[in-house]
Amino acid sequence: MKYQKILVAMDNSIQSSKVFQEALDIAQKCGGELMLFNCLNNFFPSESIISIGTIGDVDIYGTFKQQHKQRLQQELEKTQAWLEVYSQQANMRKVSATFTYKYGDSGKEVCNLARSWKADLIVLGCRGYRGITELLLGSVSNYVLHHAPCNVLVVQEKVLP
Repeated sequence: MKYQKILVAMDNSIQSSKVFQEALDIAQKCGGELMLFNCLNNFFPSESIISIGTIGDVDIYGTFKQQHKQRLQQELEKTQAWLEVYSQQANMRKVSATFTYKYGDSGKEVCNLARSWKADLIVLGCRGYRGITELLLGSVSNYVLHHAPCNVLVVQEKVLP
């Protein structure tokens, strides 16, 4: 099958490089284009609300909200930077690549973008969560497999014996 529009869901983990390479190889073979995508989800500052101000601080919520907004902006800027690097790598290999990022539920946003961009294929990684961990943290790849409007390729992590 010739895939012309390949959506690549990435999270800037070590595995993202493998996911990108797999998608890039497919795009080169099929003459397709890539849409690189990252979704920031459950973003929450690491420090607790208590460390932001004292109980007597009337604007503790405002302070917390401002810090959250600043950290989110920093995270979005970092995301844009690493997606740009991957996009340039694809362009150097003569594959058209653009990127986008969003804040939200990763699985849903991947499927929404696949629909709106009319992707032929979604390529994403799998962290290998099982059992309770998968139940508690969820599985983006599992959600996408069951809700995607197109074919899905899940790049597995190599498990050492």
